[in-house]
Amino acid sequence: MGNIVKETNAEKIGTAVQKQRDFFLSGATLELNFRKDALRRLLEAVRKNESPIASALQADLGKSEFEAYACETGLLIAELRLHIAKMASWAKPKRAPISLLNFPAKGALWPEPYGSSLIIAPWNYPFLLALMPLIGAISAGCCAILKPSEFAPRSSELIETLLCEVFPPGHVLPISGAADTAKELLQHKFDFIFFTGGPAQGREVMAAAAKELTPVLLELGGKSPCIVGNDADISVAARRIAWGKFLNAGQTCVSPDYLLVQKEIREPFLAEMKKCIGSFWGPNPLGNPEYPRIVNERHYERLSKLLSSGKAFCGGNADRESLRIEPTMLVDVPLESPVMAAEIFGPILPVFTIENLDEAISFVDSRPSPLALYYFGKNKEAKKRIASSVRAGGICFNDTIVQLTEAALPFGGIGESGFGAHHGKASFDAFTHYKPVMSRGCFPDLPIRYPPFSGKLRLLKKFMNWL
Repeated sequence: MGNIVKETNAEKIGTAVQKQRDFFLSGATLELNFRKDALRRLLEAVRKNESPIASALQADLGKSEFEAYACETGLLIAELRLHIAKMASWAKPKRAPISLLNFPAKGALWPEPYGSSLIIAPWNYPFLLALMPLIGAISAGCCAILKPSEFAPRSSELIETLLCEVFPPGHVLPISGAADTAKELLQHKFDFIFFTGGPAQGREVMAAAAKELTPVLLELGGKSPCIVGNDADISVAARRIAWGKFLNAGQTCVSPDYLLVQKEIREPFLAEMKKCIGSFWGPNPLGNPEYPRIVNERHYERLSKLLSSGKAFCGGNADRESLRIEPTMLVDVPLESPVMAAEIFGPILPVFTIENLDEAISFVDSRPSPLALYYFGKNKEAKKRIASSVRAGGICFNDTIVQLTEAALPFGGIGESGFGAHHGKASFDAFTHYKPVMSRGCFPDLPIRYPPFSGKLRLLKKFMNWL
């Protein structure tokens, strides 16, 4: 339907942004049937391109066909089906209670799309993290310019082709390019910005948005801790942590970033983790076609340097030619080492020993709030304490990553891990302004509210205290 914009030329980007604004002001996206039809076309396109999507993810990140469907295509299909089924009810005005102070009156919250939106997507889950927010934008009635990541070129190219086939350019438009393209886009006025990436880039996005007072949603990641209590099921914990940590070769924003293991179970737990890694990817993970690779040489070099931050309990080997790094567990890691300075975003897992839950919570609380926190253990009081007192974007007990698959659980960060949330209805809400509307009757029209006020204050206080 449309043409891909591949220019960083300010004039051409400016023209594209204005077309989006004009399309939104035409009122076309306010029609629920228009939105639903757009979502259905996108669903059909995702289903039709299941095989090309898998091929693109294999080329960019070495993902297996199973992982491509489980972590990207399948989740997109589920999200699209949910929005198609529920969007009409989400878009209805919702009644709001009105106090006796304004009797007689009615109140309502009218969902209103923000308007033209900008979505800047990352490379690690290039389809999921580009199209998931786009689904929310379309469902809410917004227009969207989507910038996919240049670091996943095959996926980016397919996203551009797919979107241009499905949508008119005024409604949804992909704009490809490197960091200078994103910077140019941020110079223009949008009604909402959705950004997924690192904290440093998030600050740049927020600074640019502040110039136009544009609302933003930032998903920024962070160092997500995983605590293993002494009453954990060791075999289940080891399997689920190994799976969650080394999924996509650790290039997941909610991947367990480091382990805090209680002293009593440290040795058997580490042994079980090593066993699970061997069971998943065999004696030579670097040669296993189902084991993903690092996205590019720059990130490979960065991660390779982190391998020396501690002693390799297992793994530790790397292959520059294939850009693969073995699933690695590091022990004897100094807290001030480079691997603990920032989010790892790779298949390296530092392990620390703790005496008890108090020490674990103190450890986590002394650092920036993570996007996710994981705890393995059976004690209900420990879970309650963690859920009620530890600041994190989200928490999952006795598993990793899977909280992201539940549409009823909004996904987002807190503090340095971001703010705002999406998935399911939360995605609709993210791109929506809930406009309060009150309708009053003309009688009675009490004179107490009007000047002159002499002798009325006592009566006013009595009335308002009674309400």
